[in-house]
Amino acid sequence: MAQSAVTVRLDSKMKSQFDELCEQFGMSVNTAFNIFVNAVVRSRSIPFTIRGNREEALSALDLFMQQRRVAEASQEPEMTLDEINAEIRAAREERRKRLQTV
Repeated sequence: MAQSAVTVRLDSKMKSQFDELCEQFGMSVNTAFNIFVNAVVRSRSIPFTIRGNREEALSALDLFMQQRRVAEASQEPEMTLDEINAEIRAAREERRKRLQTV
């Protein structure tokens, strides 16, 4: 399948935080965006609630649990085991390539 590049502009501090979180999750930023895009296309919606005026930031666990509840309530099919494994393989391959360049 042909691939296309996408450029995203982020605040540098936010990008650094996102890079660190993706590393903790064991995936690259590219993989994280691919997972997001696949979820949007599959569900034909943004896979999380967008709200304004949030007074306190949610912890990573709070965000995960919120996403889990949304996913459980969704009528959309979840990712198949093959799709999950493909994402994991892609993340591992990107991580391996990154480590080779260091």
